[in-house]
Amino acid sequence: MASRIVVDPITRIEGHLRIEAVMDDTNTITSAYSAGTMFRGVELILQGRDPRDAGLLAMRICGVCTGVHYWTSIRAVENAFNVRIPTNARLVRNLITGSLFIHDHPVHFYNLHALDFVDIVAALSADPKKAVDVAYSYSNAPYNASVATYQAVQAKLASLAKSSLGIFGNAYWGNPSYRLTPEEDLVAASHYLDALNMQRTAAKMMAIFGGKNPHPQSIVVGGVTCVEDIQNPERLAQFGTWLGEMTNFVNGAYMPDLLMVGSKYADQALAGVGEGLGSYMAYGQGLEMDDNPIGQAKNLFPAGIVMNKDLTTVLPFDQAKVTEDVTHSWYEGDSVLQPFDGVTRPYYTGLNKAADGIAYLKTEEKYSWLKAPNYDGQRVEVGPLARMIVGYASGDPAIKAKVDALLTAGKFPATVLFSTIGRTAARLVETQVIADAMVGWLNQLQMNVASGDLETWTPFDFAQVSAEAKGYGFSEAPRGALGHWVKISGGKIENYQAVVPTTWNGSPRDGQGRPGAFESALVGVKLAKPDEPLEILQTIHSFDPCLACAVHLVDARGKDLGTYSVVPTDGACSVTGFGG
Repeated sequence: MASRIVVDPITRIEGHLRIEAVMDDTNTITSAYSAGTMFRGVELILQGRDPRDAGLLAMRICGVCTGVHYWTSIRAVENAFNVRIPTNARLVRNLITGSLFIHDHPVHFYNLHALDFVDIVAALSADPKKAVDVAYSYSNAPYNASVATYQAVQAKLASLAKSSLGIFGNAYWGNPSYRLTPEEDLVAASHYLDALNMQRTAAKMMAIFGGKNPHPQSIVVGGVTCVEDIQNPERLAQFGTWLGEMTNFVNGAYMPDLLMVGSKYADQALAGVGEGLGSYMAYGQGLEMDDNPIGQAKNLFPAGIVMNKDLTTVLPFDQAKVTEDVTHSWYEGDSVLQPFDGVTRPYYTGLNKAADGIAYLKTEEKYSWLKAPNYDGQRVEVGPLARMIVGYASGDPAIKAKVDALLTAGKFPATVLFSTIGRTAARLVETQVIADAMVGWLNQLQMNVASGDLETWTPFDFAQVSAEAKGYGFSEAPRGALGHWVKISGGKIENYQAVVPTTWNGSPRDGQGRPGAFESALVGVKLAKPDEPLEILQTIHSFDPCLACAVHLVDARGKDLGTYSVVPTDGACSVTGFGG
């Protein structure tokens, strides 16, 4: 007999996400529904504003993404004004963006996603000496591996256990879906704590050129403003030192821990658990390798679309083929519009109150604040896995070498990429590719400055270019393909639309009833204990959802819109919101 489970809110993400899943009598999910439960209104706020200010407002869509909306918005205005930025500006932007990636991906793996695989309580029973052996079995130079280190970690965890585990409380410790040994749990828990320190290092890297973190201030239409920073050799050298520290952590902790998790969940990866749509899209922009205009420059990540897991064919990307469908979204009508013509008119229709007293989504009607984007009429996944799939299928040398090295180390075929574990592994590969590229960007910037090239901004005549214009800006944010579209008239923004990664992945069904990436990936996932839906968290967290980007709640008058308290029901499997 089919049963329905509600997980609301999904924890260890940014924003508010609700998942409803229908299970058969074997506790296997047969269908799922993803709902963003906040309203997004930033596009409306931007209307009537000076386009040069758009980035400063758009970046407030999210603080977790630390600037991606800022520079993507600026790129859209530069595209509208046909402004080409100087080489130094491109290099600085690349270094800020790269710093974000090597900050975001390890934080996601350890501090958001790892607790789906790592049993913190089990680590308390580990033998620290055996844990050292485990660390060396996955790496010749494991990060911070010693008996003393692991004993100190156990002591810290024990002190937390005495106070109900603190930040590790309210989780599913002991769930049968945890597969690591206690010693492996201890190694990963140690790196969890290390990652908390390392994220500070990456944030300081962003601040060197951005001025602050999480909301940088140095990027403007036409270039960047951090002239004094790039002239200071000590600042550039410090950036390089911190980059080396982050790279050591990625290679000594992140990679071996990923291999450790992958080896224990190899059967799921081989079976394609969490595969989802099987079609992938990457804009490929945001990390340019030359100074050609947007859309013409060579990028670190190739652009394109891979459909139906076909690694032999990469279709070209065309922004005109992006549309958003609101049939099942809490907006007026059932339109399917290209973002230049996008409309954001809220129309909330509520939930259904069932006989069991639980409010369920009206899944046959409208049930999410996220729109449903399509590319050329097709549902696609975006994100690190999409970038690595498109890059691998394109034959990109850097991506192919890193992917093949990881597959060889884990003794996996390429098909394991199409899974929850593959999606998680793609973030590691991407982090390594970007860290390598950052060394070259920093060296080039240092050489330019040493030769006397300090150009960081391209002048433009605002009155002339802003009369009637429209443009689009694309970036590959850590979570996936990010696009901003802007129409300008009389020097003011007439219309603005942002289509963000979690809108692509976390969207509801479209007008043809086809599920989004979250919804599709959950089909076939089997729960060991329905009242502890750990497996749902494993798959959803592999996307690293950011609902603050996909939906955004604002009252321009500064009034409180409501205060909510989530109270879990002990022993109930129908409403759960735990997970660490």
